[in-house]
Amino acid sequence: MNTLDYDYLYINGEWSAPSTPERIDVIGAATGKRVGSVPSSAHREVDYAVESAQRAFNDPEGWAAWSPTRRAAGLDALATALEAHASDIAYSVTVQNGMPINLARQLETGMPVATLRYFAGLIREQGDDNRRGYLGGDVRVLRQPIGVVAAIVPWNFPQTLAFTKLAPALAAGCTVVLKPSPETVLDSMVLARAITESGLPPGVVNIVPGGRSLGEYLVAHPGVDKVAFTGSTDTGRAIASVCGQLLRPVSLELGGRSAAIVLDDANMTDHLESFFGAALLNNGQCCYATTRVLAPESRYDEIVEQLTSFVSTLTVGDPLSPDTQVGPLTTARQRDRFESYLSMGIADGGKLTTGGSRPADLPEGWFVTPAVMADVNNSSRIAQEEVFGPVVTITSYSDENEAVRLANESNYGLGGTVWTADLDRGLAVARRVRTGTIGINGYIPDPAIPFGGVKDSGASREFGPEGLAAYTHLQSVHL
Repeated sequence: MNTLDYDYLYINGEWSAPSTPERIDVIGAATGKRVGSVPSSAHREVDYAVESAQRAFNDPEGWAAWSPTRRAAGLDALATALEAHASDIAYSVTVQNGMPINLARQLETGMPVATLRYFAGLIREQGDDNRRGYLGGDVRVLRQPIGVVAAIVPWNFPQTLAFTKLAPALAAGCTVVLKPSPETVLDSMVLARAITESGLPPGVVNIVPGGRSLGEYLVAHPGVDKVAFTGSTDTGRAIASVCGQLLRPVSLELGGRSAAIVLDDANMTDHLESFFGAALLNNGQCCYATTRVLAPESRYDEIVEQLTSFVSTLTVGDPLSPDTQVGPLTTARQRDRFESYLSMGIADGGKLTTGGSRPADLPEGWFVTPAVMADVNNSSRIAQEEVFGPVVTITSYSDENEAVRLANESNYGLGGTVWTADLDRGLAVARRVRTGTIGINGYIPDPAIPFGGVKDSGASREFGPEGLAAYTHLQSVHL
């Protein structure tokens, strides 16, 4: 396999040489070997990127001043350019983080395009907000773009999560400095090519690859007007602290350990494919994954056997193969973390019914077999902390009230599912779960529907009109 090596950075609408010789080497999840590299940005590049974004935003005839219809056309043009690079994006994501190629083709190329086109349509439809004042007079409430956005995205869905920020920010009229994760920087170079081909003005989107310290510098940069972050709860707290001191708006989409409540009338045989998508998508490395299964005592053994049988048949292998359902974990560190949680779960009384080992026929890379652990106490660390790997834990409950209590006994509240043959009953249970999003008999985010969490899972919403509003501030004009 040829490595994907890039020598320039994309800032101010052009490719420029880096100021230092430092590079980011990307290690492939399936091979443990170098698959490519990009230059590492320094503070000088961040300064240049922020200045370019400020200049593009403040241009009296620039992006922020364009009409919504014209900006929508720009978003559509970027969507079309991304479609032309779909195969390169999917390939680069898969060789980096181990995402199965079929999933990369569906989500890492399809979701950014869908998100751009959704927000393009949304700003075309929105009109002026004209109101009558309570004390008399007419008022026009304007939603003005917030300014320069620092967008910091993780490695698990690098393109999809980049566009949960880019699409609404651009639709609102903001300009962006994007910092991809060091584990997945190669796809951001393909994105830069698409941006150039789309005709977006220089400085509207700038890309600065780098590590944690570079992210800290960007978050605190005086030229940034808002920070949008997806990642761990600990890092989110640190970013929120900085933004709080600066009185800087911040969007935080953080971790999760979501519950899947299986009601006693559920026919899981009919929903195993949907369960896979809700629980084990992307090798279990999904923030909203509903991997904490709560099963009724009356059917506990049956559900354990059913899920064990299903998970044991999943195809683990080369993520570039279209037959693969579960690829490797993204880094050696992630695999070590996954294995340590399995050990803790067993020590706490959990019973591993399938998986959890390193496949003998896949000695390279960071592969593990997807696991099911039964008899898990809801207070154990494997039930309470974000594992970020392919493991389903199963805990029994006596009645619906206990199921809801167990689901809510978590510091997180991002996703969740309820499995039932009765949609009204499922909705009644879903209403009682303290979480930002939840599905009945399946779950997948949608660009038109607000997505985000409560408690330690974050403090914002992405997607939908709410996601667009997060990149604006209100200006009341009294007429």
